[in-house]
Parts: sequence; structure tokens; C-alpha cells
Amino acid sequence: METKKILVADTIAQNGIALLDAEAQFEVDVSIGLGEAELCERVADADAIVVRSATQVTDKVIESGRRLKVIGRAGIGVDNIDVQCATEHGIVVLNTPDANATTTAELAIAHILSLSRHLPNADASVRAGEWKRAKFIGAEVAGKTLGIIGYGTIGRIVASRALGLKLRVIAHDPYVSAGVFEQEGVESEELEKLIAESDYISLHCPVTDSTRNLLNAERLATVKSGARIINCARGGLIDELALYAALKQGGLAGAALDVYAEEPPAGSPLFELSNIVFTPHLGASTEEAQEAVSVEITNQVATFLTSGEPINAVNIPRVSASALGRSRPYQELAFRLARLMALMAPKALSQVEVSLNGRAAALDTHPVAVEALVGLLGEHLSTPVNQVNAVHIAKRQGIALVETRSEETSEYLSLITVAGCYPGGEIVVSGTLYDDRHPRLVTIDRYEMEAHLEGHLLITMHEDKPGVIGALGAVLGEADVNITRMQVGTADNSNSAVAVMEISEPLGERIIQKVDGLAAIRKTIQISM
Repeated sequence: METKKILVADTIAQNGIALLDAEAQFEVDVSIGLGEAELCERVADADAIVVRSATQVTDKVIESGRRLKVIGRAGIGVDNIDVQCATEHGIVVLNTPDANATTTAELAIAHILSLSRHLPNADASVRAGEWKRAKFIGAEVAGKTLGIIGYGTIGRIVASRALGLKLRVIAHDPYVSAGVFEQEGVESEELEKLIAESDYISLHCPVTDSTRNLLNAERLATVKSGARIINCARGGLIDELALYAALKQGGLAGAALDVYAEEPPAGSPLFELSNIVFTPHLGASTEEAQEAVSVEITNQVATFLTSGEPINAVNIPRVSASALGRSRPYQELAFRLARLMALMAPKALSQVEVSLNGRAAALDTHPVAVEALVGLLGEHLSTPVNQVNAVHIAKRQGIALVETRSEETSEYLSLITVAGCYPGGEIVVSGTLYDDRHPRLVTIDRYEMEAHLEGHLLITMHEDKPGVIGALGAVLGEADVNITRMQVGTADNSNSAVAVMEISEPLGERIIQKVDGLAAIRKTIQISM
């Protein structure tokens, strides 16, 4: 039996090392704290490398691993790994997205209770020789409303613990179907209503373009009087200056932060306030979580090296060059169509149907359909979404995948259609390839067009009447934004139209508001492809 070398480059729990040592086929090299040059030397004959967050697995390290097959990250984040380089070299990257979920969820619950009973301030008071019981009258959590923003693994654990504490739990996650919420005893709410109704707001979503500063000054102004905010997810979800103002004014009773826009948050004005609690990014910092991620990642690496099963892979395993050459342009088209559809859907989707028509029907539908799921889900979840885990994640979110194909197509040699169903309606987008390479958008619902699916796109749904395009151009011109391409799609017997504009740069929030403010505009979408 061929011996396989596993380089452990960061400190992990001894149980994880023992799991690997127990297998005769593995040679384990534990070398902690290596610089890039030393790491390149050590990884040269390694089949696998296991890291936490300290070691940087750069392109040089990856390229030095002549036998490297798998990189294991004990934890969720892979910012310290050049995933693109690994993918290009056919190296699978694994992580442990759920191993520390319970620990992070419990910290959020701890912050809810701590804020409610003023525990840090009460502790400091007693240590200072005071006995001011009346100063620290708190609030019971039972009977209150907890609003959870982001209903992934951690959000669901928080919900289950909160229900046990007799809280009413409401949640917002546009990528989870209503049936999932109902099954778990949680009420689904729109974001604005959740913010207005909740006594506690707990954040459990990733930072993306759409969630950055999710709790901004405008939304913080609508919180329920006496509400408290907890963020154990990601720094950047809250506008910290706006949070400072809301806490100082007193409408917001308190906040607890474990994560920050910049870590450590040196010099933050929030330090001036007594109604906020800080912890130094302790979400995964328990003995149990440290052991869990260590055992899980070593088990995953061992499984991959022995059977090839890529548990929790964050990139796409190597496929043959010929298969990739045929399928990849259509996968990219499906990915872009689904990303666009995700922004258009007014409610959580319960089904996604991907249809391959014309020449595209000769392809295996599954990789194309799965890539559509990657586009739909990838921008909105903390867990990396790829060809390996997209179907599993979609099923967890309550989304069914349907794949169809037909050699018939009316106008195009090849056509990819992605249809998303939600309660009471559906969104349908179709596209084709020009010269078998360049993606084109040809329909949005009933509206026909032929628009490039690349660059910075501004899409408007508006009344079909004179002057609308001129008004849009005036707003963009005033902002010094150039329209490089434009297509307008219309539908029979409709007084509405769709404009797809490729613009020179993404629009800021102020300009988007101006576009939305035009009388004829019904919906505005911005996306960069």
C-alpha cells in the first residue's frame, strides 16, 4: 500500500492527529509556524495539507506541492487559501462549515441573556465595591420576540435554543422556502417588519454586496424601542457609526458584538458607550469546537485520500479537459442567468427548473443545472456553494431542482432556460451563446431582447411609454456614468418594458435611488457579471 504524507501546518486537537496516526497508510508531518519558503519545501512531497487560519496557502505553496491532492481547512473560512489556484491545479479544498455552528449559536444566546440582565456592567459594579441593585433591573426573555436574519445552520440552532427559552422566533432569509420555517416552528417575515417587531435582532448571514451595512442608519431608526442587537456573524453587516448614534440616542437599548468591520476595532467610538458588550471574535472559541473542527477535517482528508469522496469541498474537482470544454460555456451561461433570477425573485423559491434546448440538449444536463444552483445560492450563503454541494444546500433550503432537455428550439441553435417557482408565481430567464462562447440574455419572462450578459448591468422594468429611456440616460449622464450598450425588451399586449443597460461602472446607492424615483420605473436591478 502506497504511503500518503499529510502535512499538518497549524495547531489542531490531538484527537485529529491521532485519527491520522491510526492509519498505517498515512505519514503525518506536524510542522507548525512555517514561513512560506519552509512551507514550500515541506509540501513538495505531501499528498495533503491541513491548516487552520494562521498558515497562508499561497499560489507558491500550491505550485510547490507536486503530489498535493487536497487542502483541509479546520474551520469555515478559506481566505488564507488560494482556492482558484488550487482548482486550476486539480486540488480539492475542504472545510468544516458546520463543526463550530453550535458554539457560535450558543455565544449569540449568551449575548441575548447577558444584555437582558446587564451582566458585564453589574459585574464591574460589584468589583468596584458598589451594591446598586436598582441600577441593573433587567428584562425577561420569555415572551419576547427574537428576529433572526439569515436562517442557515447557525441561525437554525439559535432558533431552536430560543424556542426552548420561550421566545417567539421570526426569521428573514429570502433563500429559504416557507415550508422550512413552518416545519421548525419559526415565522417567516420580511426584513423591514422583522426589524420593527423584534425585541432582539440576531445576525447570521454572510457579508455580500447586498448585506454589507444591512443594519444602516435608516433601518436602525425603525427598530422597536428597547430592542437589542447581537452580531456573532460577520463584521460589516452593521454600520458601526450608525449603531453608535442609535445606542447613544437611547431608542436602541443595547448591542453585543463579537465581530467588527475591522478587527481588532481599535479606537472605535462604540467604546465610549456603556450599553454595548464586546467579545474578541469568540464564535468558535470553545474546546469542543476546536476539537470538532480538528476531528472533522482530518476525517474528511483521510476519506478523500482513501476513497476520493470530497466531503464539504469548496471548489470543483478536476474534470477531463474535453468534457469541460464542451460544457463549461453553458454552465457559465446558466450561472449568470440564475444570478440574475435570484435578484428578481420577490419570494423564496421552492423549485428551479433548468432546460437545455437545441444543440445544448446533447450535453449532460446535471452539471449545467447544478451550476445554475451555484449562481442562485452562491452570493447569499456563508457556506461556499459549488458543483459538489449545491444540490444538498438547495434541498436544505427547500428548493427542488428539475432538469429537462429537448432538441427543439424555436429561434436559437442552443437555448438555456432557468425558471424559478415561488408561491403565487415564477421568474423565467433564457439565454444563448453567441459564437459558442459569449453569453446573451434573450428573454426575461415574456420580454424578448438580446443583451450581453457581462460587465456592469442595470436592468429596469418600467412603463412602456416615450421619455423613459431619456430620463434614465439623464440620471446616468448627470452621474458621469456611460451607457456602453442597451437593449429594450417588450411583450405583446403589455404596457411594460424591460431595459438592459451595460454601464461603465456600478451605481452608488444615491444614484440607484434617483433611478427608482423616476415615475415610470417599477423595479431596478443592478448586477456585475
